[in-house]
Amino acid sequence: MRNKWYIPDGFWHTKSNGVFPSHEAICILNTNAEPAEVHLTLYFEDREKMTGFSVNVDAERTLHIRMDKIKNDKGQPVPSNTPYAIVVESDKDLTVQYTRVDTSQSEMAVATTIL
Repeated sequence: MRNKWYIPDGFWHTKSNGVFPSHEAICILNTNAEPAEVHLTLYFEDREKMTGFSVNVDAERTLHIRMDKIKNDKGQPVPSNTPYAIVVESDKDLTVQYTRVDTSQSEMAVATTIL
């Protein structure tokens, strides 16, 4: 993989206010004329890294990867209520955006950044 993006602050709550679920998403925009292969590696404070999270993003399309829904090639989900970091790798030049929706309290918080 020739392109890398780093997201050092991953964390999603299982607690939600009931209306909107807490979640994180990695949003990918592929403006290339060819599909992009994307791999995610998760790093933790207290355990070994997790690999095997992969998606394809079609040419000239966008894809929103919900971190509470994706599983790796072993069927393992992203751990909830656990701090982690994400390395996103792709064979194509992409635009990557990270968003967190935290509804663990009645006052929702949304944080987002484009990498």
